[in-house]
Amino acid sequence: MKDRSMNGDSGDITIISHGVKLEGKITSGGSIRVDGSIQGDIISQSNVSVGEQGEVSGQINGQSVTIGGKVVGSINAKDKLTLEDKANLKGDIFTKILVVEAGARFEGKSNMSESKESPKSFSTPS
Repeated sequence: MKDRSMNGDSGDITIISHGVKLEGKITSGGSIRVDGSIQGDIISQSNVSVGEQGEVSGQINGQSVTIGGKVVGSINAKDKLTLEDKANLKGDIFTKILVVEAGARFEGKSNMSESKESPKSFSTPS
């Protein structure tokens, strides 16, 4: 199954459905879509999308990251981060391109850099 909203190089998509709760670190070479709840870090070589009902408590690393739900933790989007209108983000942002739709909530610091190097470490807000 390929999600057209996630323009990754890989056709592999991991979907965490609504009602699913996971604890731990998720690592994938493909895209990840979260509509459930994750307590832990997400690392993707492709795109990460958190749907309106999705909740993540942990760091998110990916090429392009789209947030529509609730995230508590730092985000490192190598290319682009999009905060949709119902997004609620509490954490620091590291990205080249930041898109914030009207209605999105963001509490933290943002760092937009052309540098290809990502930060060495993140600190999750307490």
